[in-house]
Amino acid sequence: MREKLASALKEAMKAKEAARLSTLRLINAAIKDREIALRSEGEGATVGDAEIMAILSKMVKQRQESARAYEEGGRLELAEKELAEIAVIEEFLPRQLTPEEVEAAIAAAIEKLGATSIRDMGRVMGELKAAHTGQMDFGSVGPKVKERLS
Repeated sequence: MREKLASALKEAMKAKEAARLSTLRLINAAIKDREIALRSEGEGATVGDAEIMAILSKMVKQRQESARAYEEGGRLELAEKELAEIAVIEEFLPRQLTPEEVEAAIAAAIEKLGATSIRDMGRVMGELKAAHTGQMDFGSVGPKVKERLS
């Protein structure tokens, strides 16, 4: 993942793509911030691919919220900038699952674990996160799992 980011950064520099370069630098800064936080906690100073995926997902979610706020405020040029950043970040994330695929993944996790009640929700969410990190929005998946288990 790091090599992919580094090569994209170099390509953006060579092509003089200022907006793309800026977004890639933001991604690298977020990863470095996380490494610094880990160092201060006394853990290993390297961030793995799974954690990079989580950082990228969080960045996409932040930009979606910002774009929505800008659109509501009538600042369309800023909303477009946020949406352009989302497009660059999503290049490094796995393909997002369709709503049908999300429903199928929830059903498969519930069946695999033999989940029957709301008490099993944590286990089901853990299974989904292990199998589909970066492929679905777990904020919207939680209520769906809860609905299935209640």
